[in-house]
Amino acid sequence: MKVILLQDVKTLGKKGDIVNVNDGYARNYIIPKKLGLEANGKNLNDLKLQRQNEIKVAKEKLEAAQKVAKELEGKSVTIKIQAGVEGKVFGSVSSKEIALEAKRQLGMDIDKKKIVIPDTIKSIGTYNVNIKLHKDVTGILAVKVEAK
Repeated sequence: MKVILLQDVKTLGKKGDIVNVNDGYARNYIIPKKLGLEANGKNLNDLKLQRQNEIKVAKEKLEAAQKVAKELEGKSVTIKIQAGVEGKVFGSVSSKEIALEAKRQLGMDIDKKKIVIPDTIKSIGTYNVNIKLHKDVTGILAVKVEAK
């Protein structure tokens, strides 16, 4: 019997795969535990429509991430922090502070978990910070650290 998997099954395959299994295994284990559906015409058509929808949603997310990356291009955020005589900062600048200042100064809501700081920012200057917007899209934001 052909079955469309609704969840990942360790020995059979991943969600959305169409696999061939014994009738008893399908009727007594896979279908009752909602791990899969029988691969009939209606269910195959539903799977096809679902895959098309997932592709469309993924494309829209990618385009949105590319749009945000373009908006970030050339923009900068200024963070004022206490510093010593030689430009050494007391502490360091965190991704949380960068996200707050981006919201306040640029009006852009950036998740602090998506901000990737290459090295710790412990001195005054300008730094380029990567923002992971999508698995394929990374934006760059300039962060200017100034003394109070």
